[in-house]
Amino acid sequence: MSILMRAPRECGSWFWDLDDVTAPGLESALETAARMSAVLQAHELLEPVSLEWSWFQVGKGGLGMHSRLDLVGRALDDPSVAEQARSCRPVGYPKAEMSAILVVGAGTWLDAGGKPHRESRLVELSVSPDPVGPSAELSVHHDVWGLCDFRGVPHLAVHTHNAPRLEAALRALDDALGVAAEPGEPTYFGVAEGYSLKTPDIIDGVGPDLTDHL
Repeated sequence: MSILMRAPRECGSWFWDLDDVTAPGLESALETAARMSAVLQAHELLEPVSLEWSWFQVGKGGLGMHSRLDLVGRALDDPSVAEQARSCRPVGYPKAEMSAILVVGAGTWLDAGGKPHRESRLVELSVSPDPVGPSAELSVHHDVWGLCDFRGVPHLAVHTHNAPRLEAALRALDDALGVAAEPGEPTYFGVAEGYSLKTPDIIDGVGPDLTDHL
């Protein structure tokens, strides 16, 4: 297996409430993203290349406008990144605010034989620049982290090569942030349990076939 199917919703996610450990605001959010990305890069799960976010306005909701900012070799906490991000505000909406910021990049997963492959958005990291209630979230959308693939076929070798790497990265993120991750809400494609994905029900040797929603 060298081509991954990607679920439209996460297979698992983890949330960090940073209210007591970091300041709110854009600069602080980017500093958090830089620390978290360094951990993920050390585990070969995310090498940041750009940031993406949408715009909303209090009282109006989402504006249907999205921005992308390429890092071009800059660190996430480089002051110019925050400056450029603010300059992307739609001119017609001077009161527009940024949604959660998605850190976009590629990571490495291992196939059944242990061969590495690069995959865009292997993990998705987002941080909140909200002036109140700083937070961060990590989500995964591929089946390499689970015991079964999206067809329900167990793939123990793939799971063994990848799931421990994700668990190690999540534990390292807890240490870096000084707060423990909380598992996110379940979706059709799975749910986080501890630092891994919950094992699905295996009936007659196979798990649920999820391909009808891919």
